[in-house]
Amino acid sequence: MRAMVLHRLGDELQIEQLPRPVPGINQVQIQVEACGVCRTDVHLVDGELPNPALPIIPGHEIIGRISALGPGVKGLTVNQRVGVPWLGWACGKCDFCSSGQENLCDSARFTGYQINGGYAEYTVADARYCFVLADESPNTPSAMELAPLMCAGLIGYRALRFAGEAKRIGLYGFGAAAHIVAQVLRSQGRVFYAFTRPGDTKSQQFALHFGAAWAGGSDKPAPVALDAALLFASAGPLVPLALRQVKKGGCVICAGIHMSDIPTFPYADLWGERTIRSVANLTREDGLEFLNLAQKIHIRTKITIFSLEKANEALASLRSGGLQGAAVLAIRPTDSDWHQSA
Repeated sequence: MRAMVLHRLGDELQIEQLPRPVPGINQVQIQVEACGVCRTDVHLVDGELPNPALPIIPGHEIIGRISALGPGVKGLTVNQRVGVPWLGWACGKCDFCSSGQENLCDSARFTGYQINGGYAEYTVADARYCFVLADESPNTPSAMELAPLMCAGLIGYRALRFAGEAKRIGLYGFGAAAHIVAQVLRSQGRVFYAFTRPGDTKSQQFALHFGAAWAGGSDKPAPVALDAALLFASAGPLVPLALRQVKKGGCVICAGIHMSDIPTFPYADLWGERTIRSVANLTREDGLEFLNLAQKIHIRTKITIFSLEKANEALASLRSGGLQGAAVLAIRPTDSDWHQSA
């Protein structure tokens, strides 16, 4: 099989011909149709995430079809379409796992980080961490459109859950996650305001297209006091900026796996029972809830499609901020898939 492999941090991925992986106990082999390219993949390649399992095949927004079942797998069948997210394995026994917080399991392993991911024609995954998806039809999204839901959608949804019933929400960084969350917010009748890099008028127009009540640079004040702010950009200096836009009792939620250091700020900016919290990974319950919601409200993703061999170009586009929406690798593309590419 063809795969894009990271051998050394800071290097580009290398295309290689590898043996097809064999599923072990409670694993399934998946023929990958599409894999989203996530900002976390950039952090991995650039050496900003600690202790990756090298060499590693990145990619944790996987859509594909089960091509083989390992021993012990129940409830799944060959040719079934599944999605594979960032959380790829948890022990199931620790206090976190026993209390519905498997995302915090100290022994957890992550797809495309410690477990080979979806930048390949085939992968294997723990059957427990595969989400069964409806087969493609005229009324369901394609594999390419579904791929960003596996991380951008799931992490965005978990971040939004932490915002509670907040009615006026700031979205800092309007990319893959934010344009999905925006559709959830619109379906719920909530108002959102988009903050982008100063001067990034393309992203601001993109946010307005998805229903933002206002869009401007992160250096600008919000037009109203916010009930909550969701940070999808990985820049630590945004935290104190967002805090100043949140009213008393409001929260700032940092949704990234990685973020640069947060600078010091006056206690007065936090005072008034404002809170800052992070989002760590996701749970399978998050996934089931969000995917049901996505189907119900007909979420559609804006995608730019790259071939597997152009994974490095996709990563470079994310680094530069040159994409609107999400990047997706077409592993088994059809002619109709390419028409979706921007």
